[in-house]
Amino acid sequence: MKNNIPEEFSSSASDYVKCNKSHTHAVCVSRQQMFACAKTLFISDQDKRKHFCLLLRLFLGNRQEVGSFQSRMIKVISKPSQKRQSMKNADLCISSCSRVALFNRLRSQTVSTRYLSVDRGAFIASARHWTAFTITMGKLDDQCAEQGGFVLSEGFICYGCVVQLVCTESGAALPPMVIRKVNKQHAILDVDEPVSQLHKCAFQFRDNPHAYLCLTNDAIIQYQAPFSVRDPSKVVLNDGSCWTIIGVEVVEFTFNQGLACITTPVSPFPVVTGLEVNGGGHVAMLEIHGENFTPHLKVWFGNGEAETMYKSPKSLLCVVPDVSVFSDGWRCLRRVITVPLSLVRLDGLIYRTSYSFTYTPELQPPPSARMTQQCVEGGSRNPETTRPSYTTNRPVTTQTAPTSYSA
Repeated sequence: MKNNIPEEFSSSASDYVKCNKSHTHAVCVSRQQMFACAKTLFISDQDKRKHFCLLLRLFLGNRQEVGSFQSRMIKVISKPSQKRQSMKNADLCISSCSRVALFNRLRSQTVSTRYLSVDRGAFIASARHWTAFTITMGKLDDQCAEQGGFVLSEGFICYGCVVQLVCTESGAALPPMVIRKVNKQHAILDVDEPVSQLHKCAFQFRDNPHAYLCLTNDAIIQYQAPFSVRDPSKVVLNDGSCWTIIGVEVVEFTFNQGLACITTPVSPFPVVTGLEVNGGGHVAMLEIHGENFTPHLKVWFGNGEAETMYKSPKSLLCVVPDVSVFSDGWRCLRRVITVPLSLVRLDGLIYRTSYSFTYTPELQPPPSARMTQQCVEGGSRNPETTRPSYTTNRPVTTQTAPTSYSA
């Protein structure tokens, strides 16, 4: 969760991880790192639910509630499947370009768990912080030097494939490696089945087939693994070279109290899931699809409020401001103009979205505009410049939350 509120507003906050009405766990937020971690979650054997959500309630030090934030659905996995995985079981398979986390657990002891993490651009093993990585499957191609020789592929990741791990926040990346299945402290070289949730796996460096990604204490190193004497299709690994893979997902909440003094909770938190433009030229309407909309929300284009109509908790309709609002009065421009979209509550609370709105010039101005308007770019007259049409653009956001949990 991200917020742009003063430090004194948030540094003394405490949060609660709640999995049902009878279980609430308090977690204190670190003042220095603004970070909190809940590592323990109990699910009874009598509870037959296959999915659940976490509810985060955030409070200030004076017990004033900031708001409640709900995770996406989390799948309960009692234990990793030992059977050969099939592509039909898509819920458990790891797909290319998905987000994963990796951890190492010595002899199944939870106290010895270490997560693969990134700290200031360096890969480390952390007992508290875990990092989400985008795992991509691909192949190496010497002809694609501009892409680092790594060509992305789609589909489910299988053992024996070349993969790359990229930190979703910093962009730090490990070199392309071959993912191998682990069984009884051995890397199996002749297995090509799909990689599944909570599987133990190993990562083999391509430039050195004997080297495997390994942790020692808090450091990440390359372990030189020998081949098995009895079976040349197996490699003997040490404890630090065996990783467990699990899928993770993005849940991000961004808000800003601005100059207003907000005393009411920021939730229910509006979530934008899509945009739909109706019309074009000088008259256009934008319909915003999502959840938790209320009549107290207004749509803002950049720093300007748009005329907004509330349709339902899942839909808002607004009038697209004329491009002249963002171009010093000029309605016809050659350059593309992009402005961020925000939802602002009547009391001044700002919900920034991951969407932006782009004004794109058309190829030809209307006949009336050719006779009555002259378009200017950069202060100079240019009769050939054209009026704008409308497109939308969505940037990528990154913030993580686990989507699977081992009970």
